[in-house]
Amino acid sequence: MDYLSLIKQPIQTELNDFIDLFNDSLSHSNGLLESALSHIRKRGGKRMRPMLMLLMAKNYGGITDATKKAAVGLELLHTASLVHDDVVDESEERRGQRSVNATYDNKVAVLVGDYILSTALLYVSLTHQETIVRRLARLGQTLSNGEILQLTNTTSDGLSEDIYYHVIEQKTAALFEACCSIGAISAGKSDDDVEAAVRFGQNVGIIFQIRDDIFDYFDSKEIGKPTGNDMAEGKLTLPAIYAINSTNNEEMKALARKVKARQITTDEIARLVQFTKENGGIEYAEKRMLEFHDEAQQFIKSEVNDPEVAVALQAYLDFVIQRNN
Repeated sequence: MDYLSLIKQPIQTELNDFIDLFNDSLSHSNGLLESALSHIRKRGGKRMRPMLMLLMAKNYGGITDATKKAAVGLELLHTASLVHDDVVDESEERRGQRSVNATYDNKVAVLVGDYILSTALLYVSLTHQETIVRRLARLGQTLSNGEILQLTNTTSDGLSEDIYYHVIEQKTAALFEACCSIGAISAGKSDDDVEAAVRFGQNVGIIFQIRDDIFDYFDSKEIGKPTGNDMAEGKLTLPAIYAINSTNNEEMKALARKVKARQITTDEIARLVQFTKENGGIEYAEKRMLEFHDEAQQFIKSEVNDPEVAVALQAYLDFVIQRNN
């Protein structure tokens, strides 16, 4: 099924407007800065977050100029956070493309990320809506706090599923929540409607991250990162957390500690990945995704009246859980 076409159907014109605005925002006359921004523009991407904001605004009354500017601001903030994350994680690739820090260096990447962040603030200010500005500012705080929480988690001995979800809520889910809340706010909706949208966004974000984490246990060129990459970066995700906790295997607990200390070898990562697969880690993570998926569907049933938007949001939800990259 062509989920992306279904998602875009009610918002195609406004999505094209967003893409033009976003590309303009990532342009500059300065040679080095323009080179780095052009490198980032080439990533393109599916525009999952902007599409969600546009759909939420469409659902709650209509897409406004403020919606589009807010979508650009949020996507720029997300882009800046990815540029900075790659520096922190010492990553050389981002979705199959060389990262900014690998292409240039850390200094350039940090400064380019700062420039993009400043541009995000400029675009969100153009909405002339204080509530939207405040939401985006809080999102920036939350994303930074999530990164720090994740760093703290890599240095602790615990293997907590609760902490895993807490990190997601401060990172990926926060972005999807913001898309939904800002989309509803830009359409002039009430606090109750905004909170319903937030809960939908949180569920979508958790599904998105669990699916992303499952990818790490399989080798695929489509995904754009090697198997066990998260473990190599000191991160233990839901499949491994479940497999280790459910079996109470001391050898695997020791490997988990080595993951967090960033002292694990490639062969040891392969053993931990295999152990996770053999002990129900992938199946458990998929089960949890379906539970969040079912909860998110309740929003579509109760809060979405436009049939075309309902189809698009259902396609969005199904795509997030079934995607292969």
